Amino acid sequence: MINNKQNWVFAILACLTLGLAPHHEPHIWKQIMNLYLGRPMLMMDWVDILMHGAPWGYLVYLVVKSIRSSKLA
Repeated sequence: MINNKQNWVFAILACLTLGLAPHHEPHIWKQIMNLYLGRPMLMMDWVDILMHGAPWGYLVYLVVKSIRSSKLA
């Protein structure tokens, strides 16, 4: 089983690479702005949100899990 430190390293590296790709203007930011401004979105835009947002979702999951476990201890 993967230990806790490896989970954090994986999540941070995934956010810095896939989560912020391409690095000149991250797709995730562009897609969030499209949603916020109510622009029409194609199926590929939803795939971009899932692909580039998954590392961020995993990082949020680890943060919440860490906070909950520290409150229980």
